[in-house]
Parts: sequence; C-alpha cells; structure tokens
Amino acid sequence: MNARWYPPLPAPQGAEPDRPRSGPREYIDILLDHRWLIAAITAAALLVGACYALFGPRVYEANVLIQVEDADRSSTPADAAVNGVSVKTPTSGEAEILKSRMVLGQAIENTRLFIEAQPHYLPLVGDFIARHSTELSSPGFLGLGGWVTGTERIAVAQMDVPPAFEGKRFLLTAGENGSYTLTHPDLATPLQGRVGVPLEASVPGGAIRLLVGSFEARPGGAFELTRRSRQLVLLELQNDLRVIEKGKQSGVMDVSWQTGNRTQLTDLLNEVSRLYVRQNIDQKTAQAERTLDFLGTELPKFRQQLEQSEEVYNQYRNQNGTISLDDEARNALAQNLDLQSKLFDARLKRLDLTSRFTAQHPVVMTLDAQIASLRRELGAVDSRIRRMPMLQQNSVRMQRDIKVNTDLYASLLNSSLQMRLAREGRIGNVRVLDPALLPEKPVRPKAAIVMALALVAGLFLGAATAILRKTLKRTVASPEEIEAHTGLDVYSTIALSLQQARLDRAIRQGKPGVKVLAALHPEDAALEGVRRLRTTLRFTMLGAPNNRILLTSATPGAGKTFVSANLAAMLAASGKRVLLIDADVRRGSLAAQFGLAHDKGLAELIAGSATLSQATHAQVLPHLDVITSGTLPQDPATALAGDAFTQLLATLSARYDIVLIDAPPILWATETVAMASAMGTLLLLARAGESQLGDLLESAKRLAHVGASFHGVVLNGLDARQQRYGSYGYGYGVYRVPPQAYPALGHTRRPEPEHAAS
Repeated sequence: MNARWYPPLPAPQGAEPDRPRSGPREYIDILLDHRWLIAAITAAALLVGACYALFGPRVYEANVLIQVEDADRSSTPADAAVNGVSVKTPTSGEAEILKSRMVLGQAIENTRLFIEAQPHYLPLVGDFIARHSTELSSPGFLGLGGWVTGTERIAVAQMDVPPAFEGKRFLLTAGENGSYTLTHPDLATPLQGRVGVPLEASVPGGAIRLLVGSFEARPGGAFELTRRSRQLVLLELQNDLRVIEKGKQSGVMDVSWQTGNRTQLTDLLNEVSRLYVRQNIDQKTAQAERTLDFLGTELPKFRQQLEQSEEVYNQYRNQNGTISLDDEARNALAQNLDLQSKLFDARLKRLDLTSRFTAQHPVVMTLDAQIASLRRELGAVDSRIRRMPMLQQNSVRMQRDIKVNTDLYASLLNSSLQMRLAREGRIGNVRVLDPALLPEKPVRPKAAIVMALALVAGLFLGAATAILRKTLKRTVASPEEIEAHTGLDVYSTIALSLQQARLDRAIRQGKPGVKVLAALHPEDAALEGVRRLRTTLRFTMLGAPNNRILLTSATPGAGKTFVSANLAAMLAASGKRVLLIDADVRRGSLAAQFGLAHDKGLAELIAGSATLSQATHAQVLPHLDVITSGTLPQDPATALAGDAFTQLLATLSARYDIVLIDAPPILWATETVAMASAMGTLLLLARAGESQLGDLLESAKRLAHVGASFHGVVLNGLDARQQRYGSYGYGYGVYRVPPQAYPALGHTRRPEPEHAAS
C-alpha cells in the first residue's frame, strides 16, 4: 500500500515536542558513543599537564620561625620591677607589625626585590634545560636571539627608571671583557655599559641609572631586566607573605613565602626577620629611655621630700615625745600607704601607654578612671585621719610621708638602675629560632597533582564537549529518534562493517573487479540489515504502482551507494531480475563498486548517444544488470526530469522485476525531487551520528511539495559496539551463520538466515 506521508502536526503552543525522554541512560550512551573523542581530549590534557610538570616554571618556598616570648620570660629585672613598662603584644598583632611597611618596605629596599634580573631563557624548554646544565651555554637558537640554556647568572645592584618604564622588560646582552648593551623598544639607541661602572642616560620622562655588579655569560648571551614599582611589590608581598602561629598560643610564628627565585627568597625572609627583631629591640630600648627620663626628673624630688618629711617628724617627736597610735590610726596609715603605692603604679602605667596611644584610647581612658578612683579613696582615708585627735593626726601624717617617700624613692632608685641595664643590654621579647634556608626542591608544580588535575580536566572537557556536540548538532542516534521526530517508519538498520573499510580502500586505489560486500563477504554482520530491508520491501511493494525503488539521502556521506549496491545484490540473489541504475550523474560511484567502465551510462542513454544494450552492463552478478551514471551532462536536472527519462523507466520496468535507482542527495540536487513522482517506492537513507534530523525533515517537506512521500527510512552506519545501538535489540554479531554456508553469489543461491525477517 502506497501510503502518503504528511509532516506531523505542530505541538500546541507551550507544549514540548514529542521526543525521546532524556535521562541518565541517554547521557551514558552519549559518553560511550563519543568515548574516542573523550579519550583524545583526555590524552591532550594529560600531554599538556606532562609538559607543564616538566617545563613549567618552578616555585620554591622557604620559611623562618620567630618566637614571641611572654613579658615575664623575656623582660629584664627592670621590666619585672616596674609593672607596665613591657606590655605583652598578641601574636596576631606581631604578625601585622611584621607585614607592615616599616618592616617589609625596608626589606624590599635592602634586597632590591623590585629589580627582576634573570637569564633570557629559550621559550618553553630553556628553563628546564638550564636546571640540568652544569656550564655556560652558547647563546642563540638557530642563529636567532640571545637565548641561553646554561648556568648564566647576573647581579644588579641598582636600577632606576622613569615611571613610564616601570614594569617593562629591558634586554641586556653580554659583550667582551665585561661590557654589555642595554636595549628596549622605547629607547632611541642601545645603551652601552660595563660591569661595576654606573650607567646613566637621559630618556623621555627622566633618566635611567643602572649598576650591574656582575654577570656570567658568554658574549651574545642575554638577560631580562625589569624595574618594578616599589609600592606594587610591597602590596604583592604583603598579600603573598604568610604568617601563621604554630600551635595554639605557642607564641611561635611561621613566616613563609613562595617565589621562583631561590636566592631572592631566602635573602628576603632573613632580612625581614632581622628587621623585625631589630625594631622590637629598638621599641624596648625606647621604652627604657622614656622611663629613665621620667625617673631622672622624679628621683630628686622624692629624695628631697623624704629628707624634709624625716626632719619634720624628728622635730615634732622631740617637742611632743613618742606618740602611741591606736588601731584606727594604724589601719588608716596602712590604707593610705597602700593607696599611695597603687596610685604611683597606675601613673607609671599611664606614662608607658601614652607613649604608644593617645589620651582618647580606651585603655588610657580606663586607666585614667582607675587613677581617679584611687585618688577618691585616698581622699576618704585622709578625711578619716583629719577626724582623729590632733596629736595622732600629725603623727600619722608624718609617718605616712616618711614611709611613702622612703618606699617610692627606693623603688624608683632600683628601677632606674634596672632601666639602665635594659637600655645597655638592648633586649627584646622576640627572637629568630630558624633562619630561612636555600630550598632544594620546588613546591610547585607537583607532577602527581598536575597529572591528576589534567586527567580530571580532560575527562570533564571531553564529556562536556561530547554532550555539547550532541546538543548543538542534532544528529540521528537511534531509530526511535527518527520515528519520534519525522513520523517515518525505520525499515531497517545497517551496522558498520570492518570489511567494507578494506573494500573502500581498494576502490580508492582503483583495483579491478567487483568490490561489493554482499558478493565478497556474505557473512558480514552489516548485511543482516540489508536482508531485513529486502524482506520489508517485499511487503511494501505489494501496493506500489510500479516496481521502481528510489534510494536517496538528505546530504552526501550517508552511504546510499553502499546500500544500493548491496541491496541490488541481495535482491538478485533471491532470484529477481534486478536493474541497478546510478542516477547520481554529478558524482556517481557505482561503476567503481562493480569495476565497470564509466564512459557510457545513463547520461548517454538519455541523450541518445548510446543504445540500451551499450549502456547496460549485463550479468555483473547473477540476475543483476547495472547502468552507470555516464558522463556528466550540462544540465543534470533537466535531463533527469524530461520525458526521455520517464519513457526509459517505463521500458526498463517492463523488462525487469525490480528497478533500483541510486539517486543523488535530495538537498543537493533538484533532479531527485523531479524523479520522485515516477517511483513506486521511495526510501530515505540516514547515517547514524552524522545525518541531522533537520535535514531529514527538510527532505520530506521537499517531496511533499510535489505530492510524493518517503515510505520509510534506512538507518545506516550503526556501531554495534556502542552502548546505544547494542541495547536496541538487534543483537549484531550474536547470531552468525558459518562462512561456508554462504557460497559466492556467482554459483548457487545462499540460504536465507532464519532471522532475516526479524
């Protein structure tokens, strides 16, 4: 029955089109289908990772350990005697001091970190070769540039450039006897200099000052010099320098840094630790100096007060005799002495705090409140003393003055001696436990981590590429997709054939003879799909108006010539008289499949320059005749759409049981649509993984415009090894008939396999 096909009705607005459901299984199938693509991308990622692990820049790390001791452990006896002179700083605060501009800025200046000087290594592999070299290299590569790959070294003591040149690379080329040439694209002429001699030259925006301490290189070897901004270097170092406390409240700081220059790394860290310890000592010395200045002004005053108080008390006792104090008087005297001592300590603490904080600082304000409270308490005790009898008042007051002045004078005198010891000893509360050592092995890149990341990245990129490729390019993957999107029935699926690849190679090499898979390898699994197609066509053609079968594809590359040749051979093997016509006159290839001449064929037959007997190759295979495409006419579409071709088809249909026509791709050649109305059965060929669903739909629409339709689709090129196709249910390769059961087509008929109509 010749059923008309109509394009499927559009889905209601807002509704999803009918398509196979997506799920984990579909994505697994996509990954399995593209396993070689994923493997190739993963291999490329691993190759890039291996190259980076071998040739990538090396990053080294070094560290110093600094201990911040408690005040009671690190202080001198003077600090222990005078409470508040040495206040413990938390480790977090010390870390901020260590990363301050005061320390890092001076360290950058002392180590010239803002000057980058390194050999002009050969790109990609130069650094790798230099790490394994033991001598100076011969400059240049293939006669170009001053690249080096050896043990070249350079030391630059000074490099100052205008702001416009900061961050830009200069090229220093070694000459004879310590001379060198400095070049830069913005310099009008190269600058000439010598090792150990300052070089100064005027340039737009300022002057360039350069002092090269030494270099080791053969003449022609080049070095790269870059003068960076001090501020930018400081900001980068503050960001990259890592300061952490080892352990919990251990007071030990681990200061580490990572960079590519090993010597610069250790020099900077040791300089940072030295400057940090020095500023800590300087701070402690400055505190001692301030305390000594205070004690130097207060000691004479307290000594004079002590002498006066003793003299007044002695005179009073001589006049009034010894006065006995009751319990209340003795208690008031003790309280007064205690408050006087606390008030003195608080004043001393405030002196130390005001050297570091303003009067509005919360700590200073709290201490001021304590001093005010002590003074109020002291005033209350004085009020109690004033209510005592006059003799006791005077006695208590005089004894208090003597006791307070004596204790304070002795304490201040002792503190003064200890502060002198602290100043002369220059003792701080921080010290370096472990200095930075020159690292031997880099911390990055680590080959194992790099390769693991490359593997993960390769698998991810490969999977993403496969899914994206499938998403963007809606190619045919399974019979269900064709039926769901086009409404056409899939008559058969044809598997890939390894034997056909060898035959295609023989065709390209121009070897003579028949090179049709059905004739040479009838046991091949791909032919099972052709046998199913042959069986389906028996029933399809029962209601067809004629015995003509047109086989076409949407675009080239679907394998229609392969299917046409093997289908014709299968139909002829069943006893039918079959004629195979190559109607693809633009680029026909059936002649090569059967090893036939190409000079006389369909084009000459339509044009009348050849007779039917001359254009027909009889008995190419048993019961199979072939008409090749012939020579390309000037207007193929007009030739195949004319009455001559229609009359020829009528004549041929009467002589043969089946006329099979291999037509050109329908989207590439208009003659296929013109031929469609004269055909009894129309088949559309698609190739798995290559043919696009949109092309199939467009092919069907073009036939619908002339009142014709495809009866079915043949899906070619299914890879039985892929998960998607292997699970479809056809079971390629599971059931096989021994090769001896398939004799050559030229001798006896091959028995039909039992599952041919499955």
